[in-house]
Formats: sequence, structure tokens, C-alpha cells
Amino acid sequence: MSCFIGIDGCRGGWIAVSIAAGQRSFAIVPRLVNIPGLAEARAMIDIPIGLPERGYRDCDTQARQMLGVAAPRVFLGARRKLLGFLPEDFLAASLAERGAALAAANAAAKGAGEKGISVQLWNILPKIREVDRTITPEMQDRLRESHPELVFQRLAGGNVLPRKKSPEGRRLRRDIVAAAGFADIELWLSRLRKTGAAADDLLDACALALAAREPGGALRCAATDARGLRMEIWY
Repeated sequence: MSCFIGIDGCRGGWIAVSIAAGQRSFAIVPRLVNIPGLAEARAMIDIPIGLPERGYRDCDTQARQMLGVAAPRVFLGARRKLLGFLPEDFLAASLAERGAALAAANAAAKGAGEKGISVQLWNILPKIREVDRTITPEMQDRLRESHPELVFQRLAGGNVLPRKKSPEGRRLRRDIVAAAGFADIELWLSRLRKTGAAADDLLDACALALAAREPGGALRCAATDARGLRMEIWY
């Protein structure tokens, strides 16, 4: 494998950072299928792959244990049945329609004895659905789930970093990716204005590209989901 890509969701769709043949680049695209070189690369993406019917994924609870005080940075509760409550065109739906759909999803979950879902998880469900409609068990050898907080923790020698939106957290993440070969990171950050991507999206994608090139390990569930997808988080 000679091309490695880190993918993170952003307001503009997806931000993808590539490491290939000594060159590094990034692109912001509206859909996953538009990412340049994805079919030939090994990629890490910060979106749950493999959805249980109920309960929490073991890999998510393991990730929370690894992060300790920063455990809430890993969202819990992604389940396959929740996708059925999403408006088909989520972005075109009104706030009232989205709110009604979330209320229905929470009511159904609680009626089945499950915990409700957070607003943060609800807001990334459209991207979870997009990945779920794209991924197959065979594709998981080259398109893998990751989590940038775990990657940054590993790159920082096991230390949990401050919140990524804090000045100190952003500085430390910028320093880590710069030391790992992203010499143009300051220039890249300066080009994000009005792109639909934020600084933390780009820094996360850089970390995921580094993990795609050289993963440090994986947290795994014992079983696959109903589609045969492995539930695992690489870092």
C-alpha cells in the first residue's frame, strides 16, 4: 500500500488528508465517494462502522476506558435501527422535522428499554448512514474506523490532550502533526476559511492519515453486526 488517507466529517461534507509517494495533500468533498484515490488507498475514518441492534459496542467502551477523563469524547449508542428514523434528505429537512425525528427515535429506544441518544450522535447519524451504505465487509481491509483522540493519545506518548477546541489543545495537535511530517500545516490551516471545514477537522484528518500509514493497534468487538461488518476502532 502506497497511499494512506485520513477522513473526518465536517460541515462541508468530508475532509480527507492523503499521504502518497512522499506528497501530502488535503481535499474537502461533499460525499465519501468523491474522495480522490480512496479506491486504491488504505484509509481511516472517524465514523462508526458496524452497528449493533441494541446496546453499546465493546470497542466504544474500551476506547472510553483508554481515554479516562476524556471518555465523553467517544459517543455511545450508535445502533442500526436509529438510521430508520433519519429524514432521507437530512440537510433539507426543517429543524422541526429533525426535532420530531429525534423525538421519535428516542421514544422508540426508551420503549425498547434502551437509553436515548445524544444530540451529538444524532447530528452525525447522516454520515454514519452514508458510510454504512458504502462500506462492505470486504472493504474493511482498506477502509477502517478510527478515532482521532486515540491516535493523538498514542502520538503524545499515552497522554490525553486538552480539548481540541481549546487554544492549548489545538496547539498541541498542530505541533504533533507538524513533527510527524506535515510541514505545511500552518499554510493548510490558513486555507480553511469558508471551506466548510474547521481547524480541528483538518488536524483530526492528519492524525487519521498517520494511523492509516502506521496503526498502533485496534479495539475490537467479539461479534460482527447484522451486515457482517466488524466493529473495531483502529488507532
